[in-house]
Amino acid sequence: MSEKIKLGITQGDPNGIGLEVIIKTFLDTQMMEVCTPVLFGSQKTFSYHRKTLNAEMRFNPVRTVESANPKQFNLFNVYEEEINIELGKSTDIAGKYALKSIESACEALQNGKIDALVTAPINKHNIQSEQFKFKGHTDYLETRFKSPALMLMCSGDFRVGTATGHVPVAEVASWISQEKIQEKIKILNKTLREDFQIRKPKIAVLGLNPHAGDDGTIGKEEQEIIIPAIQKMKEENILTMGPYSADGFFGSMLHLKFDGVLAMYHDQGLVPFKALAFSSGVNYTAGLPVIRTSPDHGVGYDIAGQNKASEESFRSAVYLACDIFRCRNLNRAITANPLKPVSQEERE
Repeated sequence: MSEKIKLGITQGDPNGIGLEVIIKTFLDTQMMEVCTPVLFGSQKTFSYHRKTLNAEMRFNPVRTVESANPKQFNLFNVYEEEINIELGKSTDIAGKYALKSIESACEALQNGKIDALVTAPINKHNIQSEQFKFKGHTDYLETRFKSPALMLMCSGDFRVGTATGHVPVAEVASWISQEKIQEKIKILNKTLREDFQIRKPKIAVLGLNPHAGDDGTIGKEEQEIIIPAIQKMKEENILTMGPYSADGFFGSMLHLKFDGVLAMYHDQGLVPFKALAFSSGVNYTAGLPVIRTSPDHGVGYDIAGQNKASEESFRSAVYLACDIFRCRNLNRAITANPLKPVSQEERE
């Protein structure tokens, strides 16, 4: 591409560390060589955080996303009013304005005004409203873009997805089905090929129960659901192996031998991932027609406004969003039919 990637950024919860890690990331002016950033937020809210950090960071206010300056950090005003910011606290106001940022950025993404999106952390409780009745960004984006998705945690070649996402532990077993696991494996395989340019991905699937059920001694889900799903994927020429016992799998660093791992539930996959790659981890919403990444941490109320938050994960999310955009363009170019269709008349 001759033009730089135009990257949309949401502000996240204004009482958390989202704007702090955004500011710290783009204080490095070399990041403007990576992309053209457009923050969907507010000049007043942004300036409050900039002052709190004592950061001398310039920004370019834009009236339209299309007018973003490729050499500057751009800010598209989603709201004009000055809001009450209470650093480190969960408030309804914070949730309301975090949602305004998300909705505006997603509209731009949907209309092709930005190429990819990086979202700052939200509070899943205070953002709930008539407009947002979801367990997080992933569920919201699935509904908005009408496509099943997979929460995929990424750090270099280490990638872990979850079959059930944000589901209470008490409900995990009832959510698991052969069809659901097959759907997630297919999404993971497709994203590894198209978004990460891995020609023949090797996927590991974890069991649900301790010791992956021990041949049915500690639960039947492996034998009745997970193993048949894996076998079906093998029949469809998707290189899938398992089910593996999660503790032994990560304890022996077996994840290094695979391009992607599918865990059955949230903590089974994210606890080892964050233990091994917390500072550099990125949450990527695989399976969507659009690109969305985020840092792998939360709102960080405990350190909000204290200039303690690390921007490493957010910076990695910016890099990954741009890399995936380029990979998708490359994949489209490779798979496009270079031959002009020939009509029946031309054949004759």
